[in-house]
Amino acid sequence: MSGTDNKTTDPELARLRASIDNIDAALIHILAERFKCTQAVGIYKATHGLPPADPGREAQQIARLRTLAQNARLDPDFAEKFLNFIVSEVIRHHEAIPRK
Repeated sequence: MSGTDNKTTDPELARLRASIDNIDAALIHILAERFKCTQAVGIYKATHGLPPADPGREAQQIARLRTLAQNARLDPDFAEKFLNFIVSEVIRHHEAIPRK
């Protein structure tokens, strides 16, 4: 049996990968819920003449997530990059909503 075959049948590796798969699925569902909420915010902003982006709120969120990341022993720079990616996508969605 080769080393590769052993890795694919190793029960501990399979267990760890199954955990990763479950976490990935949860992340996708959580992101979908987040985007449902941000879509509602975007509609609210569009109907009330508010700009799609809110730099003050974004700065607060970045600071908050950096602290959460630090407390969770996750690289705060990674957390900030991740949030910036999400925020840029949210703003893109907000800009696509017709202004009323």
